[in-house]
Amino acid sequence: MVIEERTITLSNGVKMPMVGLGTWLTSPAEAKVAVKVAIEAGYRLIDTAAAYDNEGAIGETIKELIQAGKINRGELFITTKVGSTLICGNLMEFHWRTTSLQLWVSHLHPDDVEDALRESLGRLQMDYVDLYLAHAPTCFNHDVTAQNPSVKVQDTWRGLESVYKKGLTKAIGVSNYNCEQIERVLRKATVPIHNCQVELHLYWPQYELHDVCKRKLVWPEAPNDLDDSNVKVLATKYTKTPAQILLRYLIDRNIAVLPKSVNPLRIVENFQVFDFALTMDDIRLLESAGHHKRLFMADFMEGHPEDPFAAERKH
Repeated sequence: MVIEERTITLSNGVKMPMVGLGTWLTSPAEAKVAVKVAIEAGYRLIDTAAAYDNEGAIGETIKELIQAGKINRGELFITTKVGSTLICGNLMEFHWRTTSLQLWVSHLHPDDVEDALRESLGRLQMDYVDLYLAHAPTCFNHDVTAQNPSVKVQDTWRGLESVYKKGLTKAIGVSNYNCEQIERVLRKATVPIHNCQVELHLYWPQYELHDVCKRKLVWPEAPNDLDDSNVKVLATKYTKTPAQILLRYLIDRNIAVLPKSVNPLRIVENFQVFDFALTMDDIRLLESAGHHKRLFMADFMEGHPEDPFAAERKH
């Protein structure tokens, strides 16, 4: 069975690819290779962030591909996120495990958002991005010495609305927000949230957040990769890799996915998910294990009044 639809339409009419390349913890050198391989394999969505420190490499690679006539800017969907600083003690592995990681999002004040986006555009060598996200709900001081509890999620959203209305981005959204924060933003918003990027996978299916997003016409998006025995059963059934089964599981829930890899073979494999679909029995099998566990608890946000995972930390 061939699945033709490879995009979803955001609430403002912008089309977003269902599968994109994630570049989280990808060095500039790795990003250059990964982006080139991905675009040549058919990817059109590239996800980055100021914190990833690879916007410049990605912009340079895309410019080279455009100049070579292999792609044009209008075919691409580029996502980046509000300026921040990423501090790693021990580098995370692909499965989101680390002992020391901090994401200091220091430009969430509404007056800082435009400057942060213009800096990203300069590094990307672009006039606009297709999607601009608030990287986290928790604001920190510019010198990353302390949390800044005075900036609320609805304040940050005003800054995002401003850059959207100026045409610097075609869509705006949030990342790592919880249901209450999404609802709070939408109560004050003059522009709706177009996209919500969160940790979401077989073992952390986020049903409640997904339901909120569907009701509010906010399209969820998920970095993803996990493995278990039921996944392997379906991988054998469909002659696919476990990663392809997990990606298809989310696509069949109408969730866009951002698999991250710097391995050329895996980058290509992760895009080969449009020639099959899971049945309801398959999905029930995958969900039968019932293990629900967030892999990325973002301890650096603990204690902040906008900590999206505060309730989970109590259990």
